Parts: sequence; structure tokens; C-alpha cells
Amino acid sequence: MPDRRQLEAGLQRQLDALGADAPAGWKVGLTSGAARDSMGEGFRPFGHIRADRVFDSGARIPLAGMRTPGIENELCFRLGRALEGEVSRSQVLDAVASVAPAFELIERRLPSSAGQDEHIADNLAQWGIVVGKERQFDWERFPFSGLSVTLHRDGEAVQQVAADGHIDDHFASIAALAVQLAAFGRRIEAGARIITGSFTKQAVAGPCRYEGDFDAGEIQGLGRVAMEYT
Repeated sequence: MPDRRQLEAGLQRQLDALGADAPAGWKVGLTSGAARDSMGEGFRPFGHIRADRVFDSGARIPLAGMRTPGIENELCFRLGRALEGEVSRSQVLDAVASVAPAFELIERRLPSSAGQDEHIADNLAQWGIVVGKERQFDWERFPFSGLSVTLHRDGEAVQQVAADGHIDDHFASIAALAVQLAAFGRRIEAGARIITGSFTKQAVAGPCRYEGDFDAGEIQGLGRVAMEYT
């Protein structure tokens, strides 16, 4: 079992590298699939999103200089008010202003021999995000567990993942993030974008176009996000 103190030291090193800069938002790690609890039961490390690495749907991102890139479909929540410390699920629901289909752009910068604390300190391989159209819903009523996400590469479906049983409750993940940040004297600021875990996950071999469809079957889905690696 990983040493929690060592993992938390990795979080501190990540924040030390960030310094006083205000990030555009945060990622919540280890919330889905086989990665859940891989660093200890209930441990959800965070990464930060650089303000200059937030792109609109349709963005063209150069691969030059990017080491071992990857792409993941995620939901991107934007907060209308700040959250700090122990917060209830209802407080999180009240704080969320919008949700959008998104990509997390990954850059695996470390060797396979790197320790888990090193991966945390290296910002959990976060490189940037691509964000689709923001939507507003009745968060209590929207069936997030009914989402099915399909990733297309150059027009061909390459992966489809259903949310049910795959990913943590998004609002619980945001609440966990608020607790983790408070332990380091930080909070989730109003306007922050939060990505809450991966649905699809693919390595990127070269230039191509990706589209991610967030559909909820017979009810209204969340739409599509698209980007191109060049």
C-alpha cells in the first residue's frame, strides 16, 4: 500500500511548482475504471490546469515537443461560487454553474520507473483541456449515470464507455477535491473548471482528429467536443 504521507508530499511539490499562479482549474484523479483506489482507498489526488492550456472545441493542437501524448474524454464543470474545505453534496450542486463535454490532453513525461508521488508532483500527466459548449441543467435530475461516451478518431468510433459503474459521482469528486485542497491552504475558486475523471482513454500515435459524443440515450445528451492534433 502506498505511503499516504509520501503521496501528500507529491501534492505539495506540485503546488510548490505552481507557486502563486492561479490555475484555470483542477483535475480529480483516480475516479474511474481500474485506476480507482490505486493509491489507497478513497485517495483522490488533484492536478491543476494551466490558464494558457484551456482551448475551445475545434482547437488544433501541435504535437511537436509533446512527449507521449494521450487523450481522454471527461466532463468539465465550471463553478459559479467558491468551495472550501468540508462541503456537502448539496453545496456542490448549488456551486456548479455549468457542465461541458471535454477532452483532457495528456502528456506522459516520466519514465515507467517513476514513483506514484513523482507522478502526482508531475501534475498527473495533465497538459491541457479542450472544452465544448457549456450547458445548464437541473443537476439533481440529470441522469449522469446514464451517459454513454463515444470517442471517434478520424471519423471512426474507437471506444465507447458507459458511465454506470465506471466513474465516481461527479459531485462527490468535487467535494473530495475541496477537502484535499483545503489541507494545503487552497480552495476551489469561483470560475474554476473541474474535470472529474476519464471515460475514454487513448494513446495518440500521430496527427488526427478526435470527436467525443456525450449521449444519454433517449434523454437530452451533453453534445460533442472536437479537436485535432497536428
